[in-house]
Amino acid sequence: MSVLGAVSGGDSTYMTAEGLSFNTEPNFVESWNDTKGCCNGNCHTKIETPQEEFKFKPNKIVVAWKKQNRCTHVAPKVDTMDPLEFTVAEKYRLIERIGNGSFGELYRAIDIGNGEEVAAKVELVKAAQPMLEREAKIYKILAGGKGIPQVRYYGIERDVNVLVLDLLGPTLEDLLNFCMRRFSLNTILVLAGQMLARLEFVHQKCFVHRDIKPENFLMGQGAQRNVVYLIDFGLAKNFYNPSTAKHIEYRQNRELVGTPRYASVRAHFAEQGRRDDLESLGYILIYFWHGRLPWQSIQSNSRAQKLEQMAEIKANMPLDNLCAGMPDEFLMYLRYVRCLHFDEMPDYMYLRQLFRNLFCRRRWTNDFFFDWVDKQSSVQHQRDCVAKRDKQQILKKNLNCCSCSYHKRRPRMDHQRGQQ
Repeated sequence: MSVLGAVSGGDSTYMTAEGLSFNTEPNFVESWNDTKGCCNGNCHTKIETPQEEFKFKPNKIVVAWKKQNRCTHVAPKVDTMDPLEFTVAEKYRLIERIGNGSFGELYRAIDIGNGEEVAAKVELVKAAQPMLEREAKIYKILAGGKGIPQVRYYGIERDVNVLVLDLLGPTLEDLLNFCMRRFSLNTILVLAGQMLARLEFVHQKCFVHRDIKPENFLMGQGAQRNVVYLIDFGLAKNFYNPSTAKHIEYRQNRELVGTPRYASVRAHFAEQGRRDDLESLGYILIYFWHGRLPWQSIQSNSRAQKLEQMAEIKANMPLDNLCAGMPDEFLMYLRYVRCLHFDEMPDYMYLRQLFRNLFCRRRWTNDFFFDWVDKQSSVQHQRDCVAKRDKQQILKKNLNCCSCSYHKRRPRMDHQRGQQ
């Protein structure tokens, strides 16, 4: 399961449900955030974040590490906790740490009553900008939606805030790596339909996610293994102002919120809306097809220059070139979302139908035959063949040994003695 959450801070005030106040708008920026925010560039603390190396284990947590500079002052490490001795609400026992991030740390935990595994997000109560309570309330607003993790518990234990959620399977980024950095068109279309449905549901609840990326889409486990889940609402924002009963106003000169690689063109300089989540999804689908995006190879001396160059490439690259080699439906998708007005409600049905019609024209019928399932079956078949061959070789060797031993110990017959 990916590390969840982000830090909040800002100036807007919105209410979407009783007890949920957005007095601070989350604006913490993505995984390669520089260190000038809280310590004027003097922070040289290093942490480890999931990044490149990958080993796929079905229904297991995938943890791969790459060191990079990143400020950790916003979320002090919860290093005083012994997971084996920590119980949450007298019901969940922490088993092992499986990730960390700007929010704190992520643990695999177990329900003491029934043995079910869950995920527990932990942050210090004294964190500079605690955000788990806010995220827990957003999850509760979204509760019941398909592909939304269920909140099992939120509360304060000792000196930490704890949010217990469903434990999910691998991220789509993990699975892309497992499939050699390419998804088939079949898999992309099935994923696109589910990912669009998740965004539509979140938007219906008056939230924009603002950090749409493959790492925030995970597959379920067990009976839900074919369901795509959307996680990490630490940067989510309410786009509906109940005090005015109107959509929030469009504003420019805004800092980028989210992950630059998948951010929309306008997200680099303006307020984000529903159209921006959808544009990010379009980039993800292209990423699934090609294994990379054109602006990934940018080299720059500073983050500001890199963001500027990235925004320029996104804005100036013709969509025909961006979608080169792909079915026309992907080009039609991006053209549509790029033309949406800031406060315009997208036609989600039209977008889903684009991909559904393409799926049907290919005469595909199995909506859940994902690439990684086929690859897992192939890998398992190879392992079974190797195991069978090894077993046969061992059996043959044992038989030969037994045969040799038998001939050595066999008593000679009378006629054999007479010949001597």
